[in-house]
Amino acid sequence: MPIDPGIVGKELKPLEFHYQAKEIMLYALGVGAGAAADELNFVYENELVVLPTFGVVPPFPALTGIIGLEGVDINLAMLLHGEQYLELYRPIPVEGKLTSYPRVAALYDKGKGALIEIEVVTRDTKEEPLFLNRFGVFIRGEGGFGGDKGPEPGFVPPEREPDKVLSLPTLPQQALLYRLSGDFNPLHADPNFAAMGGFPKPILHGLCTMGFACRAVLREYCNNDPARFKAMKVRFSRHVFPGENIVTEMWQEKPDEVILRSKTAERGEYCLTNAAVWLNP
Repeated sequence: MPIDPGIVGKELKPLEFHYQAKEIMLYALGVGAGAAADELNFVYENELVVLPTFGVVPPFPALTGIIGLEGVDINLAMLLHGEQYLELYRPIPVEGKLTSYPRVAALYDKGKGALIEIEVVTRDTKEEPLFLNRFGVFIRGEGGFGGDKGPEPGFVPPEREPDKVLSLPTLPQQALLYRLSGDFNPLHADPNFAAMGGFPKPILHGLCTMGFACRAVLREYCNNDPARFKAMKVRFSRHVFPGENIVTEMWQEKPDEVILRSKTAERGEYCLTNAAVWLNP
């Protein structure tokens, strides 16, 4: 089998990341912030605060870090970013020098493919943990090896109307903005490359869509205060085309938990499912 179950527990190369206020503001613009006055503090250096989902940026190279890892012999074209979990231990500072420590946390047999879970702890210069990510990397065609199927996705919305719904527009050039935060996959910029992947035009990054959904929850439940954000989990179900509107439906089943799902207004296809945000008091 191209994926050796013995990879579980292996550590990948640490990732260093230096950033300043400019990178914070660029990320916020990349996920659509700044059009409304109540989001000015995400994109303007005066009283600047950091969108919580910026936490996916420093460790992002870990997503493809398994390529070349001993025990993993796969075709990069068969790799999909399937799931993401982000947990903040405290609000992210507006500048810093961080080091991320990735490791292979789990390998699951999903039948049609294998799901490799990469867990990454990101620490500051004092070696104190700042946030945790779990990247769910789905490898098409590598399932059926008889391994653990893993936990059920969960976080299914209740059978009632959402408590809150918010539609946020994306720009036609949204993917071109977001890629400047570090994901330069040509699928999100090059029409010819997108066509090879079966898309009529470049698509939006899944993590960009996650940022839009986070903004929806922050606005509706947190008065745009990032300190209220504790954690977020999403499953990337469908693509979004830049220029479409992302509609996020939200259900607050518990005081500290908001279940959500997001879809495109134009096509009605759900791009984020099995998703939730956990809140601090």
